[in-house]
Amino acid sequence: MTRVLESTPYEPLAFRGTVELLSFESDALKGNALGDPCVRDLPIYVPPIADGARQRGRAEDERLPVLFVLAGFTGRGQSFLETHPWRTGVVQAYDRAVASGDAPPAVLALPDCFTKLGGSQYVNSSAVGPYADHVARELVALVDAHSVVDPGRRGVLGKSSGGFGALHLAMQFPGVFRAVGSISGDCAFENTFGAEFLDALRGLVAYGGEPARFLEAFYASPDLSGDGHAILNVLAMAACYSPNAKSALGFDLPFDLRTGERIVDVWERWLAFDPLCAVEHHVDALRALDFLHVECGLRDEFHLQWGTRRLADQLTALDIPHTHEEHAGGHRGIDARYLALLPRMIAALAN
Repeated sequence: MTRVLESTPYEPLAFRGTVELLSFESDALKGNALGDPCVRDLPIYVPPIADGARQRGRAEDERLPVLFVLAGFTGRGQSFLETHPWRTGVVQAYDRAVASGDAPPAVLALPDCFTKLGGSQYVNSSAVGPYADHVARELVALVDAHSVVDPGRRGVLGKSSGGFGALHLAMQFPGVFRAVGSISGDCAFENTFGAEFLDALRGLVAYGGEPARFLEAFYASPDLSGDGHAILNVLAMAACYSPNAKSALGFDLPFDLRTGERIVDVWERWLAFDPLCAVEHHVDALRALDFLHVECGLRDEFHLQWGTRRLADQLTALDIPHTHEEHAGGHRGIDARYLALLPRMIAALAN
């Protein structure tokens, strides 16, 4: 059982409901290869209706569904709590919608799976840590113990790496989540990472083509300008998808650092995580969901729209019930998509 070290309110005046920050020590993340902290904060949003009922004394049948909202690469759960006067964060927008009656109430759990490399992809990796277990086992158990949560009504969603993570966790842990939403989730890795590999190689020229030198400089002074984001993204994905404890880096790259040629056996390890490949091996888990949604913007800068179309076609061919939507936006600045999706997922968890 994960032990909560501390529970504190987060900017209580910024929300109609409440946000609790649970500080806890993760057994799963202890001793991870990157040396990232095992003591984490888990923000849990409780809507105003539930908070008021809790103060009055809540009956068992009044418990609410819970949705795990997964952040994208270089993000973490706390980023959803934005309360800047000029920018409405995801939690604040949802909080206002619940208070006005425009959205049904649910508890939101916001995991912090940030790493030195910018993220974990919510997978288990010897080079990063067992983040799939951390979320689907540790955090689920922690949130299930919350006084207003109905453990039988649980969903997961996210954008970009978070969308990939939602699909990955649903496939790897059948029955844990009943509703799944992927907003611009990583898929069709060839489209997404093919050009990124070359951008990373170009950026590594300044470091003598050595990823270790880039990481040393980045840790001393984080800078993602120019090709910096591409380099870090590729190294982080390699740590997640092709870990190798015997490698000096702790992982294998899927291309030759001198020529850029693809290293086939390493690339195949990446493709095993690509939803286009993975869904073939997890049909029963996906068919058992009460709700499965994939979507992408038609102007997505990482070309995820084309892969999402292919994924939707594949789900249809496998007779996996789902919804697929496209919108006019790109990859960034689309937080409104969360608010469009949350009520549908909550409705799917109604019973």
